[in-house]
Amino acid sequence: MAKKERAASVEVRLDKQGRLVIPAKLRRAVNLRPGDRLIARAEGERIVLERREEVLARVKQRFAAIPSDVDLAGELIAERRAEARLEE
Repeated sequence: MAKKERAASVEVRLDKQGRLVIPAKLRRAVNLRPGDRLIARAEGERIVLERREEVLARVKQRFAAIPSDVDLAGELIAERRAEARLEE
């Protein structure tokens, strides 16, 4: 098994269109390939990039304990409608 390359901190520059290049050493360190889909989010003053599949897996795990007969969307709609009636 190949030893995983350690990613060093590197400086990157944002271009006028808001793009940046993830250096090859960092891409190799986290096994990023052309075409990989990433989700970007802000955490305070930081930008975090994660593979889309990892984000989806984390969300599915978070809601896995909810019974399949529970309709969260339906409950949310019912709550919003009840709030709207109170405001009238």
